[in-house]
Amino acid sequence: MQQPIVAEVKAAGKVYKMGDTQIVALQPSDFSIQAGELLLIIGPSGSGKTTLLSLIGCVIYPSEGKVFVQGKEASKMNENQLAHLRLNSIGFVFQNFNLIAPLNALENVMMPLLLLGINTKIAKEKSMAALERVGMADRAKNLPKQLSGGQQQRVSIARALVTDAPLLLCDEPTASLDVKSVNVVMKELKDLAQSGKAVAVVTHDVRLRPYADRIIYVDEGKITNEPPSEEFH
Repeated sequence: MQQPIVAEVKAAGKVYKMGDTQIVALQPSDFSIQAGELLLIIGPSGSGKTTLLSLIGCVIYPSEGKVFVQGKEASKMNENQLAHLRLNSIGFVFQNFNLIAPLNALENVMMPLLLLGINTKIAKEKSMAALERVGMADRAKNLPKQLSGGQQQRVSIARALVTDAPLLLCDEPTASLDVKSVNVVMKELKDLAQSGKAVAVVTHDVRLRPYADRIIYVDEGKITNEPPSEEFH
């Protein structure tokens, strides 16, 4: 049985203008991600893969085409509507963790809920549950600087999933991690996909392929299901 589509782009492309020069970051493309799958978006630096992720994440508008998240046309929304959509429907995990240094792990995870206006007590309960889900409940009071890279990334995953967003977007989430931490983090993401989330991981690291339910490749602004003749490293 086919799972519901959580996000899709239809003939969407992105062109940046610099003076008289046009830079095609992503050629017009069709793409979708379903609930319950871990999708790898593989490509070298500058290929357009982060542009694709930014379109699905409603961080940028397409130059042409349409973007949908949970059936809503994000490409027609204004900035305030997009901010609300991102906060409620999309979790982000970044290469550099983006944790707030003066806040402990629990407080970092609580932040999206507090931004949504959720009661502090309820936010704390939900955030502890999210930390438990990624095996970090015992580090709830630790500051980011007291955590390893792998532990910080697991806290950032907890923060991304605490709002119960159906879509989780990860930009090079394992790039600064050691091999052991890579396995732990990817297992967490795989578990989240199997629980019904749509998880997209942008990477140039082909070692992540065993975790994927599906892989697409981006090269020179083009999306394809076939790997290029020269594999990325």
